Amino acid sequence: MLVCPVTKSKLHYHKESNELISLPARLAYPIKDDIPVMLETSARELDSDEYEKFKDLYLK
Repeated sequence: MLVCPVTKSKLHYHKESNELISLPARLAYPIKDDIPVMLETSARELDSDEYEKFKDLYLK
């Protein structure tokens, strides 16, 4: 099981963006060539709207 390298929390796969989402860290880790890139420097920060969308989607 993959976890966020920053918070050690569960990751959620978002198919449309092909990313692994860490809600506690507010980060999205890319998946390139079917391999998750689990480096904090490669992750992008979620903006407020994205965070709320993913929170509603994954924390039901």
